[in-house]
Amino acid sequence: MTDWLDARMEDRRPGLLGWLRVALRGTALALVIYGGLVLLLLVRLVERPLCGAHRPVTPWITQGACRAALVILGLRFRVHGRPMQEPGAVVANHGSWLDIFTLNACQRVYFVSKSEVSAWPGIGWLARATGTLFINRRGREAKAQQRLFEERLAEGHRILFFPEGTSTDATRILPFKSTLFAAFFAPGQARGLAIQPVTVIYRAPEGEDPRFYGWWGDMDFAPHLLKLLAAPRQGSVEVRFNQPLPVEAFADRKALAQACETMVRAGFS
Repeated sequence: MTDWLDARMEDRRPGLLGWLRVALRGTALALVIYGGLVLLLLVRLVERPLCGAHRPVTPWITQGACRAALVILGLRFRVHGRPMQEPGAVVANHGSWLDIFTLNACQRVYFVSKSEVSAWPGIGWLARATGTLFINRRGREAKAQQRLFEERLAEGHRILFFPEGTSTDATRILPFKSTLFAAFFAPGQARGLAIQPVTVIYRAPEGEDPRFYGWWGDMDFAPHLLKLLAAPRQGSVEVRFNQPLPVEAFADRKALAQACETMVRAGFS
């Protein structure tokens, strides 16, 4: 049964109307994304010498472009709760590459991504321009990653990372890894930091596989994007901002990671 569903998801070919939707949505999406990128780079020419590492203006451009992208895709978007005002970080479950648009659309954050993404054609350039923090997940480089986190937190950036360590099929949540939480317990780290757990829930279009928006394993990006652009109906995505957790209330990274996982799962169910 599972093999049949996988084949159904991967082997579908757009019909004539499907290709028309691909052309219209794809063109509009490219204009919004890369038009926004050009605008961001132009503003950054002024923002960088005046503000240095701080980015008081350009994150608004990223947020606007991501909201427009969801409208173009036709994905209904709902938000519950509010992004925290405290300095710190955001953690969320990771079901799809769509998380980048979804989570940027409702807040201004800087994503943490695996280092390989920086070399992806087109996507890597976008990620670097928007201030993404690239890390290598190899254990021997944990200390270096921790320093990068500390530097960005000290600059006042609110970072967002996915503690599962990989994307899923968007119907489940994997156990949270505690490694990246260590930066918040480093000696000399600023006090008053908080972490806000966020739950992202995708609902497939009526009649489609529940994993319609999921992107996991060895799935290729291009066919998945094509499927979404060609779809005659779209589903919805819901973002739930849970109560921020003060870092000082937890004894160590493992306790904090577990508390975040518990809250994200509660929102997911």
